[in-house]
Amino acid sequence: MRQLPALDSWVVRAAVFVLVLALFAPAVGSAATYDPADQPSLQRGTVTSPASDTTVVSVQGFTFRGSTNNKKPARLVAAGERGITEWVHNSSKGKNAWFFDTDPLPNGNMLVVSPRSGKTVIYELNPDTGERVWERTFPFEDTHDADMLSEDELVISHMRAWDADNETSEDEIVVYNLTTDEVTWRWKYRDHFPADTDGGMNTDWSHSNDVDAIGDDRLLLSPRNFDQAVIVDMETKNITNRLGSDGDHSVLNEQHNPDYMVSDNGTPTLLVADSGNNRIVEYAYENGEWVRTWTVGQNTLNWPRDADRLPNGNTLVTDTLNHRVLEITPTGEVVWEYYATWGPYDAERLGTGDESVQEGPTIRDMGASGTYDITGSANLTAGGGDSVPFRASVQATFAGTPLSGYATEFATMWGHYAPWISPVWMTGWDMFYAILGGLMLVGWFGTEATVLSYRAVDRYRSSI
Repeated sequence: MRQLPALDSWVVRAAVFVLVLALFAPAVGSAATYDPADQPSLQRGTVTSPASDTTVVSVQGFTFRGSTNNKKPARLVAAGERGITEWVHNSSKGKNAWFFDTDPLPNGNMLVVSPRSGKTVIYELNPDTGERVWERTFPFEDTHDADMLSEDELVISHMRAWDADNETSEDEIVVYNLTTDEVTWRWKYRDHFPADTDGGMNTDWSHSNDVDAIGDDRLLLSPRNFDQAVIVDMETKNITNRLGSDGDHSVLNEQHNPDYMVSDNGTPTLLVADSGNNRIVEYAYENGEWVRTWTVGQNTLNWPRDADRLPNGNTLVTDTLNHRVLEITPTGEVVWEYYATWGPYDAERLGTGDESVQEGPTIRDMGASGTYDITGSANLTAGGGDSVPFRASVQATFAGTPLSGYATEFATMWGHYAPWISPVWMTGWDMFYAILGGLMLVGWFGTEATVLSYRAVDRYRSSI
């Protein structure tokens, strides 16, 4: 009789059974304890130095195909100087809302950008009353940013603008007049970038997630999928400067919300949430090229999407997939921290103006150039535990082995995508373990089927 596979052993079967149970246990435990009425908490983390004013955070939340995940609500929240929640604003008009950019206005109200059901609603919110002063609905499927260009003009970054008939991207920047209700200026990405950028035009070609007016009739744009930030002259419509290039992830990797500053000696400077590289970076433009002067948080941040320089020299960072906003010193020490589940996108410190302080201070002005880790965080696992500690454990497990680079890359990728696709009752890593358990079951059943087929063949041969 031929030798049967090694799995034909009760000891091995028992070991596999126990391992499969262990892999499924986290998901089962999460399902057993899941309460649909339970809302993710809003809580403070480390606060060693009170903030200068209230911090307003836009929480993206998660909605998919008309279903809003109750564990991942979209909302605006305000945290006080000591990290205590002051107010929460949920969308009461329309379904399937997301929240992206929010900006403080001179009158104390907030400008809010909120896509929903294939359109984008932009409105002025009075946070004291919760009422909308005015609103406009645009036929834009997904808009991440709009800014007040003047008292009656909005500049809007319109992405996912796909012409299906011509298979052409119409991604654009537009200026919209609130008084006349008409578009008065357009700038299309396809007129300034080769058609093969990012592998060719598609339904989400540029993913243009930010537009800021930076003076002298110039706009700072952030085409995320092109891995670069560009400055556009509004009169000539030419790109006059750019940081990064398509596919060069050593400079930028799917960045968000770049901010323009000028140092004490007049050097143009960009502060950028370098999302795909899980870090915040600052670049100074000198002698015709961009020089990186600051890197912070590469070992601790998880898909950061906003970084604003505050007047005191600290930086307000929105750490999206760690579900928190933190104020850090130039050397990376956390002095204020707030956990705003689920998936914060933008944070604004009231009383400091919109985005970063354009006059600086830059990192070079403060003599703090260099690379720093983030220290002093409370390291809470808000939002279901999909935070960096698991990635760190994977890195430690495979450190010094040929698989180290691959393991780190996979852990980073999974930590980014899994939270968006995991069921409401489990975390991304619960789902990962369950998938492993499922693959082991498939392999086990397949091996058992092979064993049974061998036995059937042997019985047949012995009978003839």
